[in-house]
Amino acid sequence: MYKLLLLAALVGCALAAPINDDTITKFLSNADTDGTYGYSVEQASGIAFGEQGLGGVGARGSYSYISPEGIPVQVTYEADENGFRPQSELLPTPPPIPEAILQSIRFIQEHPTPEELADRAVRAQQI
Repeated sequence: MYKLLLLAALVGCALAAPINDDTITKFLSNADTDGTYGYSVEQASGIAFGEQGLGGVGARGSYSYISPEGIPVQVTYEADENGFRPQSELLPTPPPIPEAILQSIRFIQEHPTPEELADRAVRAQQI
């Protein structure tokens, strides 16, 4: 019974999956013994991606494709101890901080509480 159910699920997934005949037109890969690596791949559909870096330390790369709406999408990124940082004109950005909030932040920084001063003293001794 379970085998029949599994077979039906697999056939259903296979029928639901779109057929994609996207061939790879370019494939370059390099890995050195010092941990550095790089690769670049391009496909007939216009999809392209590549990366170079030092394994376990950091990487820089990019990927691009054409959206379903026909808009070219290009994303570059860096990944290291500071996390994954993508950059693209299509990525949402936060709204600017209102001037009143910026003034409040400056006031708080210029007028620390006694607790903040004590915390700064402790942190200075830890370094």
